[in-house]
Amino acid sequence: MARPRKPLLSRERIVTAALALVDAEGLQAVSTRRLAAELGVSGPSLYNHFPTKDEILDAVADTVVAEVDLSMFDAGRDGPDHWRPALLAWARSYRAALTAHPHIVPLLAQGPGRRPTGLRMADAVFGAMVRAGWPPAHATRVGALMRYFVAGSALGSFARGFVDDPRAYDPAAYPHLGQAHLLAERQQQVDEGAFETGLTALLDGLELQFQRLS
Repeated sequence: MARPRKPLLSRERIVTAALALVDAEGLQAVSTRRLAAELGVSGPSLYNHFPTKDEILDAVADTVVAEVDLSMFDAGRDGPDHWRPALLAWARSYRAALTAHPHIVPLLAQGPGRRPTGLRMADAVFGAMVRAGWPPAHATRVGALMRYFVAGSALGSFARGFVDDPRAYDPAAYPHLGQAHLLAERQQQVDEGAFETGLTALLDGLELQFQRLS
């Protein structure tokens, strides 16, 4: 039998299939057996590209992080006044990537580990903060704080936590939730508004700290 012109498997195909599974069903859906079935290959053939399932998930996480724009941290765009708009743009891009793939957030929240793209993002943020004038210890805290905030905002939806049935919120028991049943249908407006409100407050606080450190 002639060999196929193209290999049946590649790292890219495996990661793409794994990400599709994570997006559809969550991290627990990913197994080498399930991936092999999705790709139409035998399970052991996956190990030619990834020795373990954890390495597949690390590659999936790095693929999501690769969607985040880091151009605002380029060295040529430095300056003492640049760190705030840079963090603002990065946080929005980071959240967009996570909200597009919310099931991967728990894995990303553990930190970059040895993932190259995740480490490049951490390096870019830290380097930009230090070049802007933040002391290294504070720059580390700023990067951590921003990741906590963005990851937390992508873990779930506040608005989706309320049902759209007005009868669920008895005014005798919940006198201030008379409009809560409307939140679900306004999910994007509520959740994005909450993110922007929190991001502005966070950056305002960091700016005050930066002024005290300068």
